[in-house]
Amino acid sequence: MIFEDLNWLIYGVLIGLFVPALLIIGNKQFGVSSGLQNICTTILPKTKSVFSDYNFKSNSWKLYFIIGIILGSFFAVFLLGDGNSYFLPDNFYSVKGVIILFVGGFFVGFGSRYAKGCTSGHSITGLSMLQFGSLAATISFFIGGLIYTWLV
Repeated sequence: MIFEDLNWLIYGVLIGLFVPALLIIGNKQFGVSSGLQNICTTILPKTKSVFSDYNFKSNSWKLYFIIGIILGSFFAVFLLGDGNSYFLPDNFYSVKGVIILFVGGFFVGFGSRYAKGCTSGHSITGLSMLQFGSLAATISFFIGGLIYTWLV
């Protein structure tokens, strides 16, 4: 079963069950950008951090979530994959490619901070809690993706 594709419905149900599980443990914030915020508060000194009021202990599970994403990706590619996986397409192994990746990463980081969350945080948790800001952010994510796909 682990080597076959699962039905999209199974993934949807599992993601849907994750939100009530978060609410049961008392956490209302989920997403990769909030996990990266946890990493930043660990690395940066409290005096220089803009997140000085952030409670690391109650959000420490997010650090393990990010580590799990990295380890799970590594496991899937190198242990379960067929060996034909590449980190990036060939056109990104150049100066122009690095500049494109840097600029794209900056816009993604800026956008997630400006929107006060990432796509997973807004589209999964925020929408399930009926937050209007998350609805607006999710619509904006899809419109931006459609425009980019149409133009590029």
